[in-house]
Amino acid sequence: MLLVLCVDLDDDLGRKTGIPTPVIGDEDVTEAAVALATADPEDSDVNVLFQGVNVHDELAADGEAIEVAAVTGVDGPDVKANRAVGQEVDRVLAELSTSEEVSAVVITDGAQDESVLPVIRSRMPIDGMRRVVVRQAQDLESLYYTIKQVLADPETRGTILIPLGVLLLIYPLVVVANLFDVAGAAVLGILSGAVGLYSLFRGLGLEDSVDGAAESVRNVLYTGRVTLVTYVVALALVVVGGVQGVETVDAVGGVQGSSLAAGTTLAAFVHGFVQWLGVAGVTSSLGQITDEYLAGRFRWRYLNAPFYVVSIAVVLFAVSGFFLPDAPGVTALGLSELAMALAAGTLIGVLSTLAFAVAESQLPSAEPV
Repeated sequence: MLLVLCVDLDDDLGRKTGIPTPVIGDEDVTEAAVALATADPEDSDVNVLFQGVNVHDELAADGEAIEVAAVTGVDGPDVKANRAVGQEVDRVLAELSTSEEVSAVVITDGAQDESVLPVIRSRMPIDGMRRVVVRQAQDLESLYYTIKQVLADPETRGTILIPLGVLLLIYPLVVVANLFDVAGAAVLGILSGAVGLYSLFRGLGLEDSVDGAAESVRNVLYTGRVTLVTYVVALALVVVGGVQGVETVDAVGGVQGSSLAAGTTLAAFVHGFVQWLGVAGVTSSLGQITDEYLAGRFRWRYLNAPFYVVSIAVVLFAVSGFFLPDAPGVTALGLSELAMALAAGTLIGVLSTLAFAVAESQLPSAEPV
């Protein structure tokens, strides 16, 4: 048995007419096509439905066992829409009630709807596929109508008109800049850079990432999470640490009176920077621990984080001080002092791990909410 399957991936039929889907049978599909044409004469899915009925009538006239049905997805992501189509195809196959093997001829109106073909193929063989293309006169009126329809879509309008508007503004803005003795090249560079950044932004599809980041920030603000404050403080401490690291490099260079080797420069920067970095790490980890506790997801092992940060900071501070001479802001360490610092750093990490492992095994932790 052959099934002519009309696919409406974004569910224009259901949304615009209220007709429940799937629609099975040539008469019901014809009525659905008329209803959709009445609701929106410009919808291309009208042609898909009429084409399905046409194919059904042609093959039925040859005496072949055939049925026609219209299935729809949802107005959303392709994966969700494809799954919805798959569920409706299953319902169509269940209602056919035939012992014969069913194969399909798929009717669509474009490449987007054809993304559902693997879903249909997983349920039955596909004997053919037909894409409906409406023939129109290629005159100025048709071109104007096409452009008007394209620009009526908000996403397409924003993608095309914004860069075009910026490009058209370049010349008048350069002229105005020259009148006020502002370098026209600077204006041209700024506008060109804006168009380039916008093009990259759209081309890389970063809209969802930016929207997700903004939503996360809003959630943090509305829920009063402590990490927002601690992260800001930690960032400020990192900046201060970077400045302190540079000053330490200058101090060591002043003591030696010559250009520093790459290793000495790195050691001096780490020596001045790591103290502030350690404080920033402890601050941010305490904020995260507080939020986990308030959310009811606290575990004793989370308390290891600040101790690990302190342990690493002690080791880096001692190792960098071992390679530096006495200078303002530098704690120069000998070999024995280095060994004690390394041992202390190791003990801090090991003891904290053991202590909180025992605490977690003996004391209750909050259950996730």
